[in-house]
Amino acid sequence: MSTIAMVKAAEKRLKGKVRRTPMLTSPFLDNVAGRKVLVKAECLQHTGSFKFRGAWSAISNLPKEERARGVIAFSSGNHAQGVALAASMHKTKAVIIMPEDAPRIKIENTKALKAKVVLYDRAGGEDRDEVANKINATENLCLIKPFDDPEVIAGQGTAGIEITFQAKDLKVRDADVLVCTGGGGLASGIALALNEYSDNLRVRTVEPNGFDDYARSLRVGRPLANKNVTGSICDAIITPTPGLLTFPILNRLAGPGLVVTDEECLHAMALAFKYLKIVIEPGGAAALAATLFHGEYISGDAVIAVATGGNVDKEIFENALSKYGGA
Repeated sequence: MSTIAMVKAAEKRLKGKVRRTPMLTSPFLDNVAGRKVLVKAECLQHTGSFKFRGAWSAISNLPKEERARGVIAFSSGNHAQGVALAASMHKTKAVIIMPEDAPRIKIENTKALKAKVVLYDRAGGEDRDEVANKINATENLCLIKPFDDPEVIAGQGTAGIEITFQAKDLKVRDADVLVCTGGGGLASGIALALNEYSDNLRVRTVEPNGFDDYARSLRVGRPLANKNVTGSICDAIITPTPGLLTFPILNRLAGPGLVVTDEECLHAMALAFKYLKIVIEPGGAAALAATLFHGEYISGDAVIAVATGGNVDKEIFENALSKYGGA
């Protein structure tokens, strides 16, 4: 189980390696949301998402002899790139298991970071764990899980430490912190940090409609699974079920989950580009979508939305701009 002590230790290991991403504001977004909006731009992190934090935390914490064997991970793309870069910086090899339907930009970027990419048929029911286990049976690599790993959660929690101090600097008195959520690694890490450093900031999970396992699970207090594994453009935050390690943290520390549509995510992408001059992928825009279009379910004089990633295929981004670029 991850603890705040682990988050603090990860912060020390990440010093000088991770970007302290900015908290962006726009009066135009404030008008849409009806309150002060702050966007934590993790899309500007190394490899274009927050995932580098957890990847570096986990790999840097491995014993030298284990790290030297190399690492293996499974991911739809952002964790893949984070692990690939962190492994390269540690001068060790990385094998990444990715679904065939992952965005092309994520597959290409992972290969460009010198990782070996192995594709599997997610839509056809092929099990990524079985694929990874088969490879690992002969190569004996260290598995870096995308969210259900204490050191990964701790690394993601460093974003939460930044959020608390940035919020204080911006004189935010009371706010929900909306986090795009798949397995819950980032949300749970941030929740640990907020619980330690702030009395007036609350984590809220945000998921795409039809893949709202956290919203439903938090409502009943036990993990519930999604029926489907594909069917949303928010590929970065589609997971079968809440994490075994992440859910207990969020069940204790998070507020009710929020749910958005794919179209709302596209709209949020266009508004972020127009008013903040940043590129966000659909799954990375879910928190901003909830901020802008579901304000009735949010409390506080301000709201903080974590823009978790910006690795989007050109066609999807152009679709967002063509539909909502003028609104």
